[in-house]
Amino acid sequence: MNRTIRLAEQIRVEVGDILARQVHDPGVGFLTLTRVKVTDDLLQARIFYTAMLAPAELKKTARALDRALPFIRRALAQRLQLRRVPEITFSYDESVAHQARVEELLDDIKREDAERAAAAAPADSDEPDHE
Repeated sequence: MNRTIRLAEQIRVEVGDILARQVHDPGVGFLTLTRVKVTDDLLQARIFYTAMLAPAELKKTARALDRALPFIRRALAQRLQLRRVPEITFSYDESVAHQARVEELLDDIKREDAERAAAAAPADSDEPDHE
C-alpha cells in the first residue's frame, strides 16, 4: 500500500476515535466516517462522513464539525508522527445516500413484481378443469 492510502486510513481511524472519545459537541452526533482522500503531497485531507439525519440536522452537524476542526487537527497532530498534519475538510458523503435510494427502489420493484405474481396466480387457478 502506498503512503497516501496508509495515511488516509490512519486519519479515518484516528479522527473517528477523536470524534467518539474527545469531541463533546452534541451537534456532532453519531457519524460514520466512510473514507478519506489525501492529496499526493499529503497536505490536504478530505474526510467523508455519513449520518442518518434529516437535512436540517445534517447542516447542524456540518457546523459542529467546522467548530471542532481546530481541536480535531491538534489531537490528530499528537497522534500522527508527521512533520505537517494535513489541512482537514469534512464533506457529507452523498454516495451512501444515493446507494440507499437505489436499494430502496430495487426493493420496491421486487415487491411490486411479487404482488403482481401473487395477483395473477389465483386468476389462473380459478379456471375450471376440463376433464
